[in-house]
Amino acid sequence: MSRLQDKIALITGAAQGLGAATAALFADNGARLVLTDVNLEGVSAVAEAINAQHGENTAVALEHDVTNSDAWQQAIAAAKRMGGLHVLVNNAGIGSLGGVTEESLENFRRVHEVDVDSVFMGCKYAMPLMSESGGGSIVNISSVAGIIASQHYSAYNSAKAAVRHLSKSVALDCASKGNGIRCNSVHPAFVDTPILDGIAAGYPREVLIEKLARQIPLGRIGKPDDVAYGVLYLASDESGFVTGTELVIDGGICAR
Repeated sequence: MSRLQDKIALITGAAQGLGAATAALFADNGARLVLTDVNLEGVSAVAEAINAQHGENTAVALEHDVTNSDAWQQAIAAAKRMGGLHVLVNNAGIGSLGGVTEESLENFRRVHEVDVDSVFMGCKYAMPLMSESGGGSIVNISSVAGIIASQHYSAYNSAKAAVRHLSKSVALDCASKGNGIRCNSVHPAFVDTPILDGIAAGYPREVLIEKLARQIPLGRIGKPDDVAYGVLYLASDESGFVTGTELVIDGGICAR
């Protein structure tokens, strides 16, 4: 079943990890894609692999700094050239390790710029074209760190919590305007993606994964497709009555 047949989706941070997995799953389900990332080589490789499997016009790749408003408008223009926009996945983001007294103000602001400002701009610039296209779905990738806090993630906790509440505000704004756009956030726990390499802190990767898995009731960390299937549901018409809420994909952490 092609759950996104005839839909056009824009996915940020699509060069690897959750973005790349979501792009592949969307293509498998009939979507055409605008894939963006600051890593042009990486996102181009993802688009080329999708086109090799689904046809050369399935995906286009763009270099995209999600903190730059002009770059956002260029990405939206690429979707318009493709024929419109029905799904926006704000996936690009960065993390940071540091408590309030250890974290620098410069880095705190940078995390919020990448993780929150980008989501605001994505929603702001995508909504008019999505409305013209008949409505659709915005999916903002947050984190369980936006729901439960840690003393070690002051910048990341606050940024991902902001994404959660911003998503609700966008959902209510769209509902009040009657523009047919829904907005929800997704909150994964630890997922086996390259981002783990940045928090390894000297651990061998397999040791880190085992350490993280012990914190999860299901006894393992997530796979990219665990999250991508949740994003697919929210992007599809199957979730037509779902807006302003959060989908937690965490192996049970938040149940404690």
